Amino acid sequence: MYVGTLSFDLLLGDVHSLKEKRSVVRPIVAELQRKFSVSAAEVGDQDLHRRARIGVALVSGDAGFVSDVLDRCERLVAARPEVELLSVRRRYHGDED
Repeated sequence: MYVGTLSFDLLLGDVHSLKEKRSVVRPIVAELQRKFSVSAAEVGDQDLHRRARIGVALVSGDAGFVSDVLDRCERLVAARPEVELLSVRRRYHGDED
């Protein structure tokens, strides 16, 4: 069993309230879940209207599959014009851990 996680630190564009922030973050989380069948959620910076932290997790029996899906998730978020990707933290966990 292999578990892969991503943590995205995002700077949001022209956002002036927490309500506007939700209208940017929720579609990103929903698209990650729908396109890649991963668990995704806003996991930090909920009280800051121009910053967001999104977490993604995936479990599979194939390490290559986990790596490929996480790569595609990262490309999807990086390509979103309404956010600036400040950093990505990637972690893998296997049976040997």
